[in-house]
Amino acid sequence: MKKKICVLHVAEAAGGVERYLETLFRYTDHDHVENILICSQNYDYKKMKQLADRVIVIKMAHQIDSKADFKAVKAIRHYIKRITPDIVYAHSSKAGALARIADLGIKNKVIYNPHGWAFNMQQSAKKKEMYKWVERISAHFCDKIVCISDAEKESALREKICKPSKLQVIYNGIDLEEIKNTKAKTRNELNIPEDAFVVGQVGRLSEQKAPDVFVKAAKLIKEKIPNAYFILVGDGELRNQIEVMIHKAGLDGSFLITGWVDNPAAYMKIMNVGTLLSRWEGFGLVLPEYMACGVPIVATDVDAIPTILTSKKTGLLVQMDNALNVFQSIFSLYKNQKLKSMLIRDGYEEVIIKYNGHRMVLANEKLYVEGLEYG
Repeated sequence: MKKKICVLHVAEAAGGVERYLETLFRYTDHDHVENILICSQNYDYKKMKQLADRVIVIKMAHQIDSKADFKAVKAIRHYIKRITPDIVYAHSSKAGALARIADLGIKNKVIYNPHGWAFNMQQSAKKKEMYKWVERISAHFCDKIVCISDAEKESALREKICKPSKLQVIYNGIDLEEIKNTKAKTRNELNIPEDAFVVGQVGRLSEQKAPDVFVKAAKLIKEKIPNAYFILVGDGELRNQIEVMIHKAGLDGSFLITGWVDNPAAYMKIMNVGTLLSRWEGFGLVLPEYMACGVPIVATDVDAIPTILTSKKTGLLVQMDNALNVFQSIFSLYKNQKLKSMLIRDGYEEVIIKYNGHRMVLANEKLYVEGLEYG
């Protein structure tokens, strides 16, 4: 009997990374791969314990914190030595740095998936350069870097992060079966009028996801579509600011902020339009999730988004920070049922072919085997 491949995953960031890992663990061939997860305190331990073979929680700081980072590296190194995995698989930039430092001098293969390059985020030029140099140096201490989109690979090549042969594109995948089996929320239980035209966005209430632009667009939409209703599915550091904006726009009675939820697809299924108004985006896992739920999409034309959405075929692309452009696209979907139906049909076909979670898992498992056989 062949020995199982032992993969030790290290993850700090929750949200999209956590959903990625859930799909990866759920559809792994457990006869051939053993998944062990070291994760931060931000993860849902009970949920991950049902999916991974073993879950270890350690304290990790999201921001740079020399004392906390030293302790995290020490803890990760302890578990690497104790578990002796065949592969250490680091997810996101912070865990990627911690895991690669922790693994120095230990014999195994190392895979790193940044889940979106930190240097593509909107920040000072000084910080961007710092992140680029960190990635260039750290790239020497892993065997393979997984890019979640073609745009991510292009960024890596443009910034000379590593040699091309070290990069592997594996598109994000979603759990189509789970989405299909998710029961939709009813408008009644959410106190949304049955005849409402519901516009929603799933994502963190953060600078990246531009919930402020969503509220500005909502004000314009409400003026033209009186029965419009708006949902922000998520939470985050900008929540108080967004609530003030909603109140000043006079939208209190037409707005719902759900906070963090375990089943975002349940909310997507009642939307007439789903948006992703990001200012930067490594992939945008919510895009194929909208497609799988039969929701037409309006999203910004930034980073990886236009490589996932084909304009006027699987979604409508808008300019970043342009609330008027967002309003115009959503209003066109409100008026044009033919366009809306086409986006839903073509989007669903796209997600079945390209963004199926099973395909993502198989690609990762192939990477494990090839790395151990030929690395």
